[in-house]
Amino acid sequence: MADLTGKTAIITGASRGIGAATARHLAELGAHVVLAARSEGAISTLAEEITSAGGKALAVGCDVGAQASVEALIEKTKSWSGQIDLLVNNAGLIDPIARIDESDPEAWGHVVDVNLKGVYYGIRFALPHMLSQAAGGTIINISSGAATGALEGWSHYCATKAAVLSLTKCTDVEYRDKGIRVMGLSPGTVATEMQVQIKASGINPVSQLDPNVHIPPEWVAQAIAWMTTAQADDYRGTDLSLRADEARKAIGLPLAG
Repeated sequence: MADLTGKTAIITGASRGIGAATARHLAELGAHVVLAARSEGAISTLAEEITSAGGKALAVGCDVGAQASVEALIEKTKSWSGQIDLLVNNAGLIDPIARIDESDPEAWGHVVDVNLKGVYYGIRFALPHMLSQAAGGTIINISSGAATGALEGWSHYCATKAAVLSLTKCTDVEYRDKGIRVMGLSPGTVATEMQVQIKASGINPVSQLDPNVHIPPEWVAQAIAWMTTAQADDYRGTDLSLRADEARKAIGLPLAG
């Protein structure tokens, strides 16, 4: 089990789902967690929950699609804890799901702002702080099987996740030898609000899946914690897939069967 005592972790999209589960789990492992999301009420409540349980948490309202907002998040984190050891780029959108000829260009572009530019901003402004630390830092980008596949109605999601995978590779090439660990995590389908939106669309086979096949967000949180350890170093510069039994076994999760 990872020991994150005294480490500082930023989790974007922390108001619910994977982000909230990750914040709770990392705090249980001793991390000082910074919860970032647009839903300030939700992250404030979660921060209070973590603090009441003996952890240390800071809630920061943040729109990852806005450069200035992400810069402010990084600076507030640095002022609060003095360090940034882990950045989890989790915030992401899939709505509105639509075939390309029916898609709204403005909404399509907004997904790019959040899913791709939001990840870039996080990396861009966290890196200088991580590079200044003797211990370096770890960056985990939440990816998807959509990064390497094509799904009807998901052109915005597939394109942005493919771009994030490329960004993961580029960041690794540039900073691996400078103490920065960067990798992606492709969790498969997870029981979150996003799956509700996918189900409601009725488009492509993913919308037809039985909800019972989706894994709980707590499994993803456990994987993220494991990825902070040296055991995950073979995945640097690429995506770890939770669909693979090899990865699940290493993390200690039930096998896909």
